[in-house]
Amino acid sequence: MKKLLSVLLVLVMVFSLAACGKKTKGDTPTNAPVTDEPAVDSTEAPAVDAATDTEGKEIKVGICIYKFDDNFMTLYRQELQRYIENDLAVSTGNTYKVTVMDGKNDQAEQTNQINNFITEGVDVLIVNLVQSTAAASVIDICKNADIPVVFINREPTSDDLALWDKITYVGADARQSGTMQGEIVLGLENKGDINGDGTVNYVMVQGDMENVDAQYRTEFSVKALTDAGLEVNKLVEQRGDWDQAKGQEITAAALTQYENDVEVVFCNNDSMALGAYQAIEAAGRTVGKDIYLLGVDALEEACTLVKEGKMTGTVLNDANGQAHQAANVAQLLVDGKTVEKTYTVDYVKITE
Repeated sequence: MKKLLSVLLVLVMVFSLAACGKKTKGDTPTNAPVTDEPAVDSTEAPAVDAATDTEGKEIKVGICIYKFDDNFMTLYRQELQRYIENDLAVSTGNTYKVTVMDGKNDQAEQTNQINNFITEGVDVLIVNLVQSTAAASVIDICKNADIPVVFINREPTSDDLALWDKITYVGADARQSGTMQGEIVLGLENKGDINGDGTVNYVMVQGDMENVDAQYRTEFSVKALTDAGLEVNKLVEQRGDWDQAKGQEITAAALTQYENDVEVVFCNNDSMALGAYQAIEAAGRTVGKDIYLLGVDALEEACTLVKEGKMTGTVLNDANGQAHQAANVAQLLVDGKTVEKTYTVDYVKITE
């Protein structure tokens, strides 16, 4: 009888302990990881949860850059890779195998690289298109392989972005950068009208005009002036493909043809502005005295010229902020989260 009572007592204790360990559906342990999907704002980098659906796994990331010898995209890709392999790895607990490819400014080459990444079985692609017009075909390839894509720097059309729910764009609103260039000119005492004839005579050194950034920077830099009631006169508008040597060539030809009539030189990026500065110096002109020069990107060399008064201003295109945002959004896609179609990082005016 005593032996039977002992067995019953043990059974009661076991069931009591099991009941204490059981939680109701609404209970949440205080040390449980947060797994709710983060709120996504199209103007701010989304946070990545400390614990993700892929925590502790190796994530393969394929990165396609339109060309390696672009100054801005060099800063961008280096920070993107560093952030993924270090900061993102720490915050998620994952390890990342990151491969970065040079598209060599050849869309066919880049498309082959994307197909190779798909064959290798990457988990996500981050793509800086050679040609924005290739977005639809790239999306089709990736959709068929069910590999999500974060487009960076070169924005696909809204129609392209609507083709699939596992694609997004991370960048900056180029209209803002163009407007800021114009605002820098408007902030000058003479508003860019050096000879005082009531008209701002300008040269526009453009990037690749298939790129929406080049289109918007070209349009909105001048629009800022005309919206303020200024008369403008376009002396030259020519494509320089984001290249420093071409920026120098275009500006030199304009200065030879129009001489002192050139009052403002707008460049769609700093690389071309650096070339334009070389041409301005060679022509014996002085920035801030008899000509003004504007760029975009806030490259270190350009900022040095601005500080020294040898360049009127530039606009910070935040490579680090965009790189971090692109990586965070890529992680959300890997985790199967819903993402916005676009995420933007603000530009900042840089003057002396």
